[in-house]
Amino acid sequence: MKRKVPIAIYFVIGQFIAFFLDGSISQALSGTLFKYPNSMVPCLTVLWLILAAFFGNVKKLHLYTWAAVIGFIFDMYYTGLLGVNVFIFPLVVYLCQTVYQILPPNFLSGFLVYFLGITVLVSLGYIANAFIGETDASVAQFLVNTLAPTLALNLVLLAIVYLPIETLYRTHKQ
Repeated sequence: MKRKVPIAIYFVIGQFIAFFLDGSISQALSGTLFKYPNSMVPCLTVLWLILAAFFGNVKKLHLYTWAAVIGFIFDMYYTGLLGVNVFIFPLVVYLCQTVYQILPPNFLSGFLVYFLGITVLVSLGYIANAFIGETDASVAQFLVNTLAPTLALNLVLLAIVYLPIETLYRTHKQ
């Protein structure tokens, strides 16, 4: 008799895979993704969290707790600015989940909500960095050279993984 693996196990494993893929993709494709003056930042960690909010049970997965924990780990491992993503990740997940519940659950709604989520994520990161003096880029430079390329990359990534992850959550209904 086959036993089904709980979706929470898939969620945790997928979260750490997405976390390490963020850094691996950035490192391996750094010549392309971070070619002056543009910067395309893959956000697979947040993509995994947002898709879990779309398709999974937020309470059973303890999604906001995981968002804060992975935000803290992300801060420690990648950015060196402790505290920024601890607050931004859960906020973005909450915002995306709330808006997605209002809209009809389909790919286009998910696409638009993810667009909003990545915009908020990257913009709040820019504001935090500007506040502490870690960036000297103007708002116009940020919009054209960082936000637009980051949105393009992450929306393509969403289009690639949306249906497989939806199928994973559908087959492992909680």
